[in-house]
Amino acid sequence: MSTTEIKPKEFFGHPAGLQTLFFTEMWERFSYYGMRALLVLFMTASIQEGGLLITVASAGAIYGLYTGAVYFMGLPGGWIADRLIGSQQAVWYGGIIIFIGHLILAIPSDKTFFVGLIFVVLGTGLLKPNIGAMVGQLYSAEDERRDAGYTLYYMGINIGSLLAYISVGPLKEAGLWHWAFGLAAVGMLAGLIQYKLTRHKLGSAGAEPTIKSSPKTVKISWTVITLFLVVLATVTGLALLEVITLDPVSLAKLVTGIIATLFFGFYGYIFFLGKLNSREKKNLGALFWVCIASTCFFAGFELAGSSLNLFAQDYTNRIMGSFTIPTIWFQNSNPFFIITLSPFIAALWINLAKKMISPTYGVKAGIGLVIMATGFIVMFFAAQQAASGLKVAPYWLVTTYFFHTVGEICLSPTALSAVSKLSPKRFAGQMMGVFVLTYAMGNLVSGLLAGQFDPNQVDQMPGLYLQIAVFGIGVGIAVGIISYMTKSWEKVEVEEEAPQASNNLSNA
Repeated sequence: MSTTEIKPKEFFGHPAGLQTLFFTEMWERFSYYGMRALLVLFMTASIQEGGLLITVASAGAIYGLYTGAVYFMGLPGGWIADRLIGSQQAVWYGGIIIFIGHLILAIPSDKTFFVGLIFVVLGTGLLKPNIGAMVGQLYSAEDERRDAGYTLYYMGINIGSLLAYISVGPLKEAGLWHWAFGLAAVGMLAGLIQYKLTRHKLGSAGAEPTIKSSPKTVKISWTVITLFLVVLATVTGLALLEVITLDPVSLAKLVTGIIATLFFGFYGYIFFLGKLNSREKKNLGALFWVCIASTCFFAGFELAGSSLNLFAQDYTNRIMGSFTIPTIWFQNSNPFFIITLSPFIAALWINLAKKMISPTYGVKAGIGLVIMATGFIVMFFAAQQAASGLKVAPYWLVTTYFFHTVGEICLSPTALSAVSKLSPKRFAGQMMGVFVLTYAMGNLVSGLLAGQFDPNQVDQMPGLYLQIAVFGIGVGIAVGIISYMTKSWEKVEVEEEAPQASNNLSNA
């Protein structure tokens, strides 16, 4: 009788653990994007329509604060996984907290609505950075499937968002806001069940903290976490009781500055005080430009859930015969294009690598930013028509989302792969958390930009879209040139990483 361990079957030619992470992230993103698509529309809708009747500027700021906080919490989430509970546990408990948050959002109450947002923020902070980090741990440093694996994983994200938009669109049009929020809870529950049943396929990837902390450090850490939650609950309670007043726009500006300071602070701490060798420092130098591109990318890309969503609702002709296209369905363009185009982009990178043509991570990120920003040139012309009093044809938004999608496929999976490969292994979770801060900064800036699109001053829209396009294209070109000139910085010490990566693969 053979005692050889039977390994789980591969997932489309990739490690079996990718299946677990693919479907868990798919359902988590179903819950997140379904709710995100509703957020600004719900807050700006009138009381008669079942909304909160909040101004566009405040709604945009709240949207930015929420989406930015979702990603900001990835920093402590990555630290908790690295030092206290491991990535596998972080993903599990994060999913449970997200599920509770969506259940609270399903309650038809203005007060509990914001409490539900806070739960989703806290849960996503635990889940998001650690599930991305575990994908990279399934591959060895020299495994050329890594980028393709992240692209496949990214397809799972977009299948989830596609299903979400299709599902919640009709509910929004019928004014069933809280039924739509409840549907997001169902999606997260499905993700939790799937994760529990297939978690064994992950093997040792993320099973334990990467840095073993002393009992004293663990005790202090949990004390700090508890105090933070108590302070958060107290401030939230005082705000809901209107004992204190918070201005969303001012708060969004303040938080943007704080997160930017934290990003540079943590990055600098790891670079200068992390006891890195010269190769690791060069790797972090290369990764820095990917982070800059990512921040600028999401500042523009995340307008999809705010100003572009409102543009679809207010300035786009959605009537096709006797059928009115649900506002949210325009956002289906993004996941649809990703699902159809991702295999071709993944194959392109692999075929280029076989021909010894491998653009650096920074060059790929710069290209993605330029392509995304080009989409706002399309919106410049669409907004000119809207400013003249006409409702524009649907293909303007669809074309914009096409450019955004191609840019996203070039940048996002590649950036995640870059963080996984270029980060010092002992800081893997924390570096994923630091990188997720680029999402936070981008989302906050996006929320502030969305507030500039005043529906009462439509004539200003073309100029605003053009400014975003010019800035994005300029930064993308600069990042690409710098990364090309420093391409040697992306080389890694394979001989040091291979044993650990091989061990992860053998247990997957």
